[in-house]
Amino acid sequence: MRVFWIIFAALFSVITAAEAGPVRIKDLVEFDGVRGNDLVGYGLVVGLNGTGDGLRNSPFTEEIMSNILERLGVNVTGEQFRPQNVAAVLVTAVLPPFARGGGQIDVTVSAIGDANSLLGGTLIMTPLNAADGEIYAVAQGTIIAGGAVAEGDGAIVTQGVPTAGVIPSGARVEREIEFDLSTLTNPRLALRDADFTTAARIEQAINADFNRPVALMLDSGTVQLDIPLTQMASVAHALGRIENISVLPERKARVVVDQRSGTIVMGEDVRISRVAVSQGNLTLRIQEAPIAVQPNPFADGETVIVPRTNVEIEEEPGIGLAEIPTGTSLSEVISGLNALGVAPRDMIDILKSIKAAGALHAEFIVR
Repeated sequence: MRVFWIIFAALFSVITAAEAGPVRIKDLVEFDGVRGNDLVGYGLVVGLNGTGDGLRNSPFTEEIMSNILERLGVNVTGEQFRPQNVAAVLVTAVLPPFARGGGQIDVTVSAIGDANSLLGGTLIMTPLNAADGEIYAVAQGTIIAGGAVAEGDGAIVTQGVPTAGVIPSGARVEREIEFDLSTLTNPRLALRDADFTTAARIEQAINADFNRPVALMLDSGTVQLDIPLTQMASVAHALGRIENISVLPERKARVVVDQRSGTIVMGEDVRISRVAVSQGNLTLRIQEAPIAVQPNPFADGETVIVPRTNVEIEEEPGIGLAEIPTGTSLSEVISGLNALGVAPRDMIDILKSIKAAGALHAEFIVR
């Protein structure tokens, strides 16, 4: 346990040192209007090794397969076919900003029926639609699935998720999204983590770089630019210069815990007020063991079930009452928590209680 916290402290010492440096504006903000667009399509995967949809349970797979064959000139009306090497899938992708016709994008393929695996499958030509219903790309190619399945008569082992995969550069852009960047005169920078201090530093850094009031902070998450004042050749030239300006960001104090894995992550500015903590585990076991009581042979009577309950209470010895002194730095906070000598999952409960007591001065996020 102490080794865990020593590694934890060393790791955050490295992270703290790394965070002390400035960060480029492009890594802190999103440019207004420069965004991707989600695409989705419904298609068919073929070439599976008997791991496709059961057509009796997934009738939509048979329907799309019939439609594809008829488009290819094969008449299957009234025919009964039950192949096991096809699967109906949903195909998703993101059309990046300024994507041009003929460009290629990655796609994700996910089974929607009862297929066991998409390993080795090939996606047949699938149109990808945006929210406006228009087709912007067409996907096709061999699927790379990230899992494996091994099964026998009495057991099955699955590693990863074989019912989902990706096709790198699997879709070709067929339609471009109309967006004229050159028409923007006052684009805005949207901070990924809204903070007044960081927004003010971005404003100051941009104005200092251009030596004129090019940027104006509107709120904690928005900084507006005046492109004509930059005196650059185009909007793209101005944004290209601005995105590489370095700024020292300011972050909120946060404690993030993942209850499933027992992971605890603390930010540099986390502080704990002086507090005393006691922790122990209480286990209550209740076991039912009823007894059947029968009458003597050839005697009048009936069988009666007599209840019998065993109750046990076990209490593990706690840590006593341990004092955590006021933490003025991350290393001191870790040292105080390390003095408790408990497992990471118990530490999560302790941090919750310290937060409820008002002694943890940080945003507490549970995932």
